[in-house]
Amino acid sequence: MKLMQTINKITPFFLGWSETLIWSCLQGCMGNFITDNANNPTAALIVVGDFCFCGGTPNNALVAKAAAPIIIPRNEEWEKSIESVWGNNVEKTLRYAFKKEANIFDLEKLTQYTKSLKEGYHLKLIDEKIYHDIMHDNWSKDLCSQFKDYSDYNKRGLGIAVVYQDKLVCGASSYTVYNGGIEIEIDTKQEFRRKGLATACAAKLIIECLERKLYPSWDAHDLRSVALAEKLGYHMDNPYTVYIKK
Repeated sequence: MKLMQTINKITPFFLGWSETLIWSCLQGCMGNFITDNANNPTAALIVVGDFCFCGGTPNNALVAKAAAPIIIPRNEEWEKSIESVWGNNVEKTLRYAFKKEANIFDLEKLTQYTKSLKEGYHLKLIDEKIYHDIMHDNWSKDLCSQFKDYSDYNKRGLGIAVVYQDKLVCGASSYTVYNGGIEIEIDTKQEFRRKGLATACAAKLIIECLERKLYPSWDAHDLRSVALAEKLGYHMDNPYTVYIKK
């Protein structure tokens, strides 16, 4: 009961912020939060995976507790707080948010992308074997790392892998989940990049999401990810400031 009361108190700090990782935390799906005052909070950090979102009234003492590698300010006042506390220990850069739009996907085009793989490459749903392959290598861990174990992933997650010669080479998966959707994570093994694997993999995951009445949310860390998202049918909303710890 007390947890829900606190969530209700901090929710206004994040209203209108269309980041599904925030929704994941406030809905009790994933992540956690930290407040400046348990009984009467004026500021809060929401931490989900590698991301820490700052909301409410800027608070330097609270910003100092931001443990995630990526810190995201709500506004310019929070930016000043982060820069004051973290200084040269963080790098200011941009990420790119995409609109959460229904009925924008061209299923025929997405299906064609799934059929574009060259001979020897195969798309597969992430099963238990592939899950363990994913968690075995650093390049692919983020595909499933926010789930407790395979049982948790199998129950709540969803993902597609590209397999070549019985080895995982690319994946598109639910980095996080929220009520009614997932946040997409895509990773490709370095030597298999620029082969269209991410396009095919992501297209198949979007199709699977739509069949399950889930929204496949997209957020881009660079312009290559922006280009891929737009190719798949998404429309960019806006760039936003983040601070990455060095």
